[in-house]
Amino acid sequence: MQEAFNVDRRGDAVSDPTQHETERMRSGRGFIAALDQSGGSTPKALKLYGIDESQYSGDTEMFDLIHQMRTRIITSSAFGGDRILAAILFQQTLDRDIEGTPSATYLWERKGIVPFLKIDQGLADATNGVQLMKPISGLDDMLEHAVAKGVFGTKERSVIGAADATGIAAVVDQQFELAHQVLAHGLVPILEPEITISIPDKAEAESLLLDAILERLGDVPEDRRVMLKLSLPSTPNEYRRLITHPKVLRVVALSGGYSRDEADELLAQNTGLIASFSRALTEGLTVDQSDAEFDATLDASIQAIYDASVER
Repeated sequence: MQEAFNVDRRGDAVSDPTQHETERMRSGRGFIAALDQSGGSTPKALKLYGIDESQYSGDTEMFDLIHQMRTRIITSSAFGGDRILAAILFQQTLDRDIEGTPSATYLWERKGIVPFLKIDQGLADATNGVQLMKPISGLDDMLEHAVAKGVFGTKERSVIGAADATGIAAVVDQQFELAHQVLAHGLVPILEPEITISIPDKAEAESLLLDAILERLGDVPEDRRVMLKLSLPSTPNEYRRLITHPKVLRVVALSGGYSRDEADELLAQNTGLIASFSRALTEGLTVDQSDAEFDATLDASIQAIYDASVER
């Protein structure tokens, strides 16, 4: 399947790559691989991979190891554009090479996978039941750099920990303000107002979030589109109005702490919603696996997430 996909892409080489990527994100069958663990989440990701903190010293060694892990995933024969539409990268991954090729270029030209960049730089302390994003230093320079590297879009995460109307409105306002800055650079933003799955009023928070997003979508220019990355909803098809909204290119779901099997089961209940999983994607992968074992484990994970993501 991958070889045929690449032939199709080469045949379309004369067209605008951005237009090709846009159509792929709008109507392609598959899901988004989230490979964007940052400094705070990298130690946990490495530990799940079988590398304890005692095995490295300092950030440089840590980021070298996580890049080796990501490279192993991306170069695997299981990781291809036949089932994966896009991948979200951490800034350090964007600025590194994979097999001698810049990471974003490798993804698109070698795998047919659309590159996105995580741009948020951590969360502020909780207020009104939510955590807004910390100010992003040098954002315009970062976005210009992303464009130069061939990135198609960005991803920005904040967290909702309670069904607080004031807090949720603040999260959505901040998400859309940042989205407009991203759109001004010709990139497609993925807004990620994550709702913590363990809160008792999750369903109420989802309803408040839906209403707030629908209200702000009217501010998106007619010739622009945004994407949304949301926690799997308590009520199936809760976000259907967002999925079908003319200003929304695609709505994707994060696994949010569910196991891969749980996340796949919940995802499959939502028509038109596709996955953007991180931990659930890499579940079961370890550094000491042989290449054959690694590829087989990754292939099974990708196939399960793909099956849950395709149109039902």
